[in-house]
Amino acid sequence: MHATKLLRYAAIVLAGSLSVLPPAMRLQAAEAPAVRDPHTKARRTGGLKPPEEKELIYVMLPGTLEGSWDQNGSGIVVLDATDNFNFVKRIVTWDIPASRFPEQVAGVTASPVTQMIYVATRGRLAAWDLRTEKKVWENAFDGNCCERPQMAPNGSFMYVGSDLKDYWYVVNPMTGELITTVRSPQSPNAHNLNLSPDGKIAFMAPNGKVMGLADTTTHKLLRTISFPDNVRVFVVNHDGSRIYSNINNLLGFVIADVKSGQILHKVEVSGFGWPETWNATPRPRIPHGCPSHGIAFTNDEKEVWVCDGINNYIHIFDNTQMPPKQLESIKTSAGPFWITVGLDGHLAYCSSGDVIDMKSRKIVGHLKDEYGRPMYSEKLLDMVFTNGKLTRVANQFGNALTAVARPAATEPVRKN
Repeated sequence: MHATKLLRYAAIVLAGSLSVLPPAMRLQAAEAPAVRDPHTKARRTGGLKPPEEKELIYVMLPGTLEGSWDQNGSGIVVLDATDNFNFVKRIVTWDIPASRFPEQVAGVTASPVTQMIYVATRGRLAAWDLRTEKKVWENAFDGNCCERPQMAPNGSFMYVGSDLKDYWYVVNPMTGELITTVRSPQSPNAHNLNLSPDGKIAFMAPNGKVMGLADTTTHKLLRTISFPDNVRVFVVNHDGSRIYSNINNLLGFVIADVKSGQILHKVEVSGFGWPETWNATPRPRIPHGCPSHGIAFTNDEKEVWVCDGINNYIHIFDNTQMPPKQLESIKTSAGPFWITVGLDGHLAYCSSGDVIDMKSRKIVGHLKDEYGRPMYSEKLLDMVFTNGKLTRVANQFGNALTAVARPAATEPVRKN
């Protein structure tokens, strides 16, 4: 047989053998392995025994005000953080009939102490055992529940906001029983909530100008801090001494001193034509009704990342100087309205569905459900399990974890 005929025969045999393989195996046989970005996560796959550790992204659905209620269905979609964010499973939270819309998720937290994940909706708060994925308890309290929850570091209590009222619930995370409520009369429209790193101060923010601070050892209101406009998404630095907050009518953020209650700096994004767009008559609809709805520190506190809902960008500021200096910007694939920083500080999970390498500034992945549809959720957690037990969990807010050297604060800006 001539050489040419032999080659043709070999090609036919190879094509036939590939055609009987499942589609996924044919794809693997036909394609060269992808080159993995050095900053993305990787773990060993295959073998007789799986690794002891598993890192997963738990995405709450529906998790945004700015999308279809039914775009991705409801429940918790779990993705593998170390395998290109591939779909793992969907956990059913509430079994909602097709004839009804699911409740929008308002916030999420979890605890290695209790081994539970806590999901708040505008209607109720419930806990699921992470080992069995069974619901442990549910509580609607007085019927005015709930907004974003936060867990004490030692797992002994949790705070959760009422649904746009002027008080916050203090809850036993093991049983769901109400311990007490903390009222901040100047802070109606309860919305976002944060805790200091030691868990001793609760920062209770309304969609309003006055934030209440509570002592979590007594569950009493300590004092309030007034902002120049309505407080939106905010984060706290490594020791809880500074608040960096988005506010209404500003593409950027303000910095407040917790002890004095003064506004130290107002930091505005330069360029991008935002004032002209925002102040146009009639004003175009901007998601969440504010230019910036999303802010996060890098874990080392050296940078501040700020969402731009007008232009679909994330703007990065150097936080080693005061006021922070604008560095560069990242174009997102959809509207960014929240940033959750991964446990190791390498990746930012954005509500645009983008996963961004915080060092290279590149989009390295996308959050998608089991049908390949992008998920635009503002409520997700990065969690690490060891032999099926939760050992580490990220905060839904991008708070700083370690200190960075910076100059002393300058004189506070004059409040209008």
